[in-house]
Amino acid sequence: MFSMEKNIHFADTPICQSCGMPLTAPEQFGKNADGTTNGDYCVYCCPNGEANMTGTLDEMIDFCAMAGIPAMHSHFGFIPEDPSSEQYKDFIKVMQDLANYAKERDMMIYFETGQETPTTLIRAIKDIGTGNVFVNCDLANLLMYGKANSLDAVKQFGSLIKEFHAKDGKYPDPNNPYELGAEVPIPTGEVDFPAVIAELKKQGFQGALTIECELNGARHDYVVQTRKYLQDLLNTSAKSTK
Repeated sequence: MFSMEKNIHFADTPICQSCGMPLTAPEQFGKNADGTTNGDYCVYCCPNGEANMTGTLDEMIDFCAMAGIPAMHSHFGFIPEDPSSEQYKDFIKVMQDLANYAKERDMMIYFETGQETPTTLIRAIKDIGTGNVFVNCDLANLLMYGKANSLDAVKQFGSLIKEFHAKDGKYPDPNNPYELGAEVPIPTGEVDFPAVIAELKKQGFQGALTIECELNGARHDYVVQTRKYLQDLLNTSAKSTK
């Protein structure tokens, strides 16, 4: 999956216009048909002069279908905020093709949250319009990119949330806006897990709640401790809704 969640410096750093990968070294840029460097796409999305935005994702969908996995989820790059822009229209067309490919195989696609505001992602899902595109909600990503408050995002996404990544983080430092906010252990960050889980229960959320940890040096004990913390919240929320 495409992930851009830690220690990315955005100042003067070009990104792939397909997958959102930061292009920080010459060998990461794609190639034009004549062998010259393509400044818009990475080497994976444009290896030989033609942008290949869906090939690898098609293969991922095929694998999921073969394995009986009901949905493929990924970061799909940076969705343009302006729906009238040509980039946005191109993005929607690419995602419609991909979503229809998945639909033909009884598969769903989940957008992992992070790079765009909830409103932008909801708009894109509505404009894709295939009925099989939903949200894998990672609230830490939204905070780390400075895109949304955790509880407000859950309320906005509502029934679009099909899976949930339990991860904590902080907003970007206003004195250093060139880096993402930091991932931190649950519950030491700014994701309001008690309020979020209560809201998910209120909405009737039935998906998986997966502990995601990308912290250096994280240990088995952290996962065990975090599972207990989240289970206690789930149990408390269950009692309060009876």
